[in-house]
Amino acid sequence: MAEPTTPPARPGRRPGPTATRDRILEAARNQFADKGFEHTTVRSIAAAAGVDSALVHHYFGTKQRLLVEAIAVPWDPVSLLGPLAAVPVDALGEALARTVIGAWDSAHQAAVVAAARSVLTGGHEGLVRSALLDVVLRDIIPRVDSPKGTGELRVALVASQMTGLFLTRHLLRVDALGSLDTDEVARLIAPTLQRYLTGPLDRPGQSADDAIPRAT
Repeated sequence: MAEPTTPPARPGRRPGPTATRDRILEAARNQFADKGFEHTTVRSIAAAAGVDSALVHHYFGTKQRLLVEAIAVPWDPVSLLGPLAAVPVDALGEALARTVIGAWDSAHQAAVVAAARSVLTGGHEGLVRSALLDVVLRDIIPRVDSPKGTGELRVALVASQMTGLFLTRHLLRVDALGSLDTDEVARLIAPTLQRYLTGPLDRPGQSADDAIPRAT
């Protein structure tokens, strides 16, 4: 009686140990941090992890999902902010504040804080930068790019305000901020976000006319 043969492994679908998945995540963290989301490919991550690209897709699906796993937050930031696409630009500051701060203060707060601590203490600050500017806030840039060429700066200012708020409220636990509820914090921070998004920037060397946002 002939010995039963073992069917050949299907490319990209072979089961791997947890170590393989962790190796892919570490490669992704390094590349997202160094090159940003747009310039990082699944193929380059796979090569750095010593696996084929199909295996990366098997474990994580899309590159966006891999980024979410890499920063270890309990929700997909892009899906969370998706509804903001329907919000008028002149109300974007308040909607953004309420959405993001609401997520921080949700039942997932402990997981979000733990993820932030892990990324920052692990030397992956660039990963947070890539997640914020290349993925989470990317779609807002063209909506607030008035005057032309200011969209990236506006979004960067928003990112600086929100990360500073998260740091002081959730990591440093400054009492004056920590004692406020979600609605209070959102109400206080929203006007500043809106000014960054649509208000005059008054950059050095810029004429007064250029500093005034034009209607879009």
